[in-house]
Amino acid sequence: MRLFENVTELAGMTGQEIGVSGWHTLDQSQIQAFADATLDQQWIHTDPERAAVGPFGTTVAHGYLSLSMLPYLAAQIYRVQGAVMTINYGLNKVRFPAPARVASRIRDRLTLTSVTDTANGKQLQFRHLIELDGSEKPACTAETVSLLRS
Repeated sequence: MRLFENVTELAGMTGQEIGVSGWHTLDQSQIQAFADATLDQQWIHTDPERAAVGPFGTTVAHGYLSLSMLPYLAAQIYRVQGAVMTINYGLNKVRFPAPARVASRIRDRLTLTSVTDTANGKQLQFRHLIELDGSEKPACTAETVSLLRS
């Protein structure tokens, strides 16, 4: 994990890769729990027997499950000392280029794209590349916007 003394030090990394998280395995129990929480029980996510003969040969994680992993994975990459909280402010662009099959390992490659002063703190924009172990294509690419309060 990369520790920044303050947001000014983090801002100095604008345009650069901050770091890479550890690998996380997406297992069927996590995929099922996400399906249960979101009420999205589509068979390609929840029915291993039917999915085995489907387009991906097995169950796949919801794209939004990959997206929802961003805070968890990013927390492994960096932290700003003195930050009271970071609030998810929004998304600019999200894509799911490749399916994350059950038992896939994913990780986040994080780049800081901008830091802007606001009345409520610093607005941070990041580019996340959710890599799939063994795949040339990522499971997810996302541009996120956060508000950091210190």
